[in-house]
Amino acid sequence: MLYFSAPRSTQGTTVIPVRSGVTLFVLLVACSACTQMPQIPYNVDAHVDSTPQTVVWGHLPSGRQPVLRVRSGQTVSIDTVSHQGVINGMDPVKFFSAAGIAPGEVLPDAIEIYHKAEHPKDSGAHVLTGPVYVDGAEPGDMLEVRILDLKFRVPYGVNNSNKGSGVLPALHAKPNPKIIKFDLQRRVALFAPGIEVPLVPFMGIMTVMPPAALPNTRPPGIYGGNMDFNRLTAGSSLYLPVHQAGALFYTGDSHAVQGDGEINGTAIEASLTPVLQFIVHKGGGRSMKWPRAEDAANYYVMGMDADLDVALKEAAEETIAFLQRERGLSPADAYSLASIGVNYIVGEAVDGVLMVYGAIPKKIFSSNREFWARP
Repeated sequence: MLYFSAPRSTQGTTVIPVRSGVTLFVLLVACSACTQMPQIPYNVDAHVDSTPQTVVWGHLPSGRQPVLRVRSGQTVSIDTVSHQGVINGMDPVKFFSAAGIAPGEVLPDAIEIYHKAEHPKDSGAHVLTGPVYVDGAEPGDMLEVRILDLKFRVPYGVNNSNKGSGVLPALHAKPNPKIIKFDLQRRVALFAPGIEVPLVPFMGIMTVMPPAALPNTRPPGIYGGNMDFNRLTAGSSLYLPVHQAGALFYTGDSHAVQGDGEINGTAIEASLTPVLQFIVHKGGGRSMKWPRAEDAANYYVMGMDADLDVALKEAAEETIAFLQRERGLSPADAYSLASIGVNYIVGEAVDGVLMVYGAIPKKIFSSNREFWARP
């Protein structure tokens, strides 16, 4: 695998040429129910470290210089740091020592970010690496983000809830951080004696730069952002409408595993290195109202709103539009098929703006366009 350090200078950015590196075959975990994992080859064209210079904390500022510049079709590995461990009011080494995590097992970049990265007042919790500038991406285009791999940086993570958070805000009287260790060889989280949760890693935030600066990263939106969409595992694609030249892509809020809804406010938050391929679809974002996604088994449509009922309605309308556009159905037939063949699920119910997604199974169609990842 070929890695390249992200540029450190703020005087300009670097175009990374396509390299013919060593091909790696990666086991992709499409879902926790999968009995077999497909193998997909990829080459890494560039790597971005997570440092105080390459991350933003809790907001998406306007005018920030890219940390990397790539062309459509290139693949990047991006180190990310979980905010759990840096937002808890103490040094990460001290925080994780409560669970017996040795100082040497705490990421040095997490410690450095805690001490040196700017965290503006009233911003969100998330530490995001970026932005990555994708050449040729312009407003009105669509950026496809292919998730090729998700690598664990540490063998532990944190689930943390607090008074006033989640769908049961009165359950806690104070913060309740639970540090959970992993058995990475067996790919399970060791939740408690006799309780193991299969690891299904994904990025809680993948986002392009919104039309304007975002002062707080908590709410998701048309730009993607904090969707906490657990189907975006390795072997899936996320489709985002582009609002700024270069798309200006960020990622972070990495998760080891999360249930739909994320009802106590967090997943198992754990630092990951995603491997992502960026593909620009010219003009593809002009008619997009919300992000979309896809994997080998399903097409995914989304709806978002502060009102869960409205979010469901938005997802239903996206389904009707998709079936009309892609399958030529009448509105009435699309509505009928959505009712009998599409499942609607609360993706997250805790971020102020709630997300509902519809999973449209590919198996109900006699044919589908070719998708890059096989089941």
